[in-house]
Amino acid sequence: MAVFMEKKMATLLLFVCALICLAPTGAIASGMDPCQDTDLQISTAPTGKIVGGQSEYQVTIHNQCSCAVSGVVLYCQDGLSSTEPVDKNMIHIVDNKSMLCLVHNGWPIFKGSQVTFTYAWKTPLSFSMYDATTRC
Repeated sequence: MAVFMEKKMATLLLFVCALICLAPTGAIASGMDPCQDTDLQISTAPTGKIVGGQSEYQVTIHNQCSCAVSGVVLYCQDGLSSTEPVDKNMIHIVDNKSMLCLVHNGWPIFKGSQVTFTYAWKTPLSFSMYDATTRC
């Protein structure tokens, strides 16, 4: 009898775990993603500092979505050229061929918050959205 109850409990536990893992949650599962690419605002502005003979720029990625976003990947069309070290925790190249950069090590950027980094180069570098995952 005890073996039968153990098997029944194990089966029930597996069933409950499967339901939790497979159940649709939030807007992503329903196909109604509340975030758009434009909800992540990317801006570049000069800081006024000169580093290694080049102008320093600050890039800000601001999350204006009602949800957190993670796994933010940008096109870094000009690479991450800089005469000063770029904080690799804030942005780093993950695909040299496609020039894709991972922001904030893939960690969530919460609603209303931002990620910033600086670099110094002769001209502003170009960054644009490639991918992100909404976390509601």
